[in-house]
Amino acid sequence: MIREDKILPEEHLIIFDEIQECPEALNTLKYFNEEAIEWLVSAGLVIRIYDVTKPEHLLKAFEDLSSFKLFYFDVGLAKCSAEVTNEAIILNKDFQFKGPLTENYTVQQLRTLFDASPHYYSPDRNYEVDFLLQNGMQIIPVECKAGGNVTSASFKRYRRENNPELAIRFSALEYKKQEDMVNVPLYLAGQIKRLGAEK
Repeated sequence: MIREDKILPEEHLIIFDEIQECPEALNTLKYFNEEAIEWLVSAGLVIRIYDVTKPEHLLKAFEDLSSFKLFYFDVGLAKCSAEVTNEAIILNKDFQFKGPLTENYTVQQLRTLFDASPHYYSPDRNYEVDFLLQNGMQIIPVECKAGGNVTSASFKRYRRENNPELAIRFSALEYKKQEDMVNVPLYLAGQIKRLGAEK
């Protein structure tokens, strides 16, 4: 909540969280530094992925241009920009920023593997699939987990409702094919085509 405190450009960081719960604020921010975002995307400094309204082929046809995520083109820049120390990542197993860093690393690896850009799917505020990949006619849901706790109600719900041929979960766990998905260790994210995980 913004009060009468003075905000100083070099001393304060404003984080907008759960902004989708306030449509008026979201609409206002749509034009907030819109040109700056375009400059960053055009310069290749950030990766923009769009939400889709339907998880179907052709994903690009279902893009919601008003809903997108921005990722640094390099996870190291994301870490430095957030002033995250190596110690916090390695020694603090409950460190909250591991999830965003993991997603940033994963999208950085995936964006060059497929002809179509990655997307994400978020039909309501309590339901989000981290990434959707399009491989030919196939739509592959992807979940990213920073550690060994791999439970995700959204990922499970997506698999139940859409019955994809393949679902991929990146995590700290070892490579393992399960009934309707493949668990791939994070360090192999850029190798999923070589592993044959896309089939």
